[in-house]
Amino acid sequence: MTQAAQAIATEEFFELGREVIEAVEGLYEKAVASVRAQVTENGKLSNAAIEREQHAAHGLAWFATYVESLREMLAYGERMQAEGRYGETEDLLTRIGVGEYLAQVFGGIPMSQGEFVRLGDFGLSAETIALARTTATEKLIAAGNIAPNRARLVDLVDHAEASATVGSPGLDETLEAIREEIRKYAEAEVVPHAHEWHLKNAYIPLEIIQGLADLGVFGLTIPEEYGGMGLGKVAMCVVTEELSRAYIGVGSLGTRSEIAGELILGGGTAEQKEKYLPKIASGEILPTAVFTEPNTGSDLASLRTRAVREGDKYVVNGNKTWITHPVRADLMTVLTRTNPSEPGYKGLSMLLAEKPRGDDANPFPAKGMSGGEIEVLGYRGMKEYEIAFDGFEVPAENLLGGVEGQGFKQLMQTFEGARIQTAARAVGVAQCAMELALRYAKERIQFGKALIHFPRVADKVAMMAVEVHIARQITYFAARAKDEGKRCDLEAGQAKLLGARVAWAAADNALQIHGGNGFALEYPVSRVLCDARILNIFEGAAEIQAQVIARRLLES
Repeated sequence: MTQAAQAIATEEFFELGREVIEAVEGLYEKAVASVRAQVTENGKLSNAAIEREQHAAHGLAWFATYVESLREMLAYGERMQAEGRYGETEDLLTRIGVGEYLAQVFGGIPMSQGEFVRLGDFGLSAETIALARTTATEKLIAAGNIAPNRARLVDLVDHAEASATVGSPGLDETLEAIREEIRKYAEAEVVPHAHEWHLKNAYIPLEIIQGLADLGVFGLTIPEEYGGMGLGKVAMCVVTEELSRAYIGVGSLGTRSEIAGELILGGGTAEQKEKYLPKIASGEILPTAVFTEPNTGSDLASLRTRAVREGDKYVVNGNKTWITHPVRADLMTVLTRTNPSEPGYKGLSMLLAEKPRGDDANPFPAKGMSGGEIEVLGYRGMKEYEIAFDGFEVPAENLLGGVEGQGFKQLMQTFEGARIQTAARAVGVAQCAMELALRYAKERIQFGKALIHFPRVADKVAMMAVEVHIARQITYFAARAKDEGKRCDLEAGQAKLLGARVAWAAADNALQIHGGNGFALEYPVSRVLCDARILNIFEGAAEIQAQVIARRLLES
């Protein structure tokens, strides 16, 4: 037991934790039933009612995410204890995290900076809430996120190896070896240059892309029979996290390869798999995802880009936006409408559209294709573009799967992996923010002492460490479910929802610790703040993510 953890011994802590989880799960089930009753009309969920009760419905998604976070924190602690790896740092991360998230469940869960959901918003009575707030709950809250625990955690973080993850992530030796290899590469080749690339809005050099290819990043989860490494989503999380810790742009380079690989592996013909997967795995082909359109955003059912079959080719016309890394991409996965008479999602198809690589002088040297750059605050290094297709031709044999009308279904199969990877990117960004904050707080002297010795500064660092740990564990949980072949859209969505909020909070607090210097472009924390902001938007904005999770919860 840690000296700062007051009077609750480890075994008692886990016993109390199991009791509390049972009580919170019971409260959550009552919340689901209450909200379901509010949004059900004539025995069916009503879209209009869900929209009317959006605060409660989206709040339910956050409540479910907190319940899963509490489960995973306790499961992590018990697993680490059984393996003899539950040291003082792991103990403090678990106690503070459990205590704080319990306090937020009963006091108000932040959905964003100015939005909180409280148990009463679900229609729960004060008596129902009081019954769930047991003596065990009070004990864990009272001995969790308290000043001595935070101070001791910061002391441990302060004296840990500079490059070490705070607390053991709880992975096996193979995955930790992968982490170490990727971290060494990132520290040597990415970290020294990342801020310059950001400030210049420069492309990540092709030498870096080749280095990632040599490490196997682009073929990480592609099966060995197609030239990949055949690893699982947990390995993908480890790699993505470490690269994003160095620079989110580099951490995101593998995202398009992951999406394209999963699309082709899950929905492609045998010929398409043989043709494209080995080249994606080796990095010879750089893909990009071309899904989003102006004025549609997450509403893919309203997609208008048309692909008309003319003999042995499709002719594509329409506009796309927020396309990442399209200039240097060799292959576009383009979501189009091949059957205009089919409403909504039914008429959508996916095309594997090849194109020549361009450059800043001539971005799209392809007939029937043009575009302009969208200048962005952060998430640079690959560049964002609007793209116009005007008579762009794609061979008919490049229709993914060879059957029209399957595009949305094919895309949906990639959402779990994409959101898990985004959660891992968020963990990496949050970890980077915490490290920058800690380094500055130790070096900056004010009023005769380092900033880290002021309690509110130290408290910020402590909570960054705790929430990075929580986000990491719920992300690994989703990845393990995916690797086990389970449906995990709910878990993936929760990991992304929480990870994005944690990354933004960590970046915002890290900049606050830097004070005025954080507002200066020369300090890397200014870049991290800009990079963190995108995580709540792409791969499904936080509100859309909460909506999707809420519907799953209410339908089950």
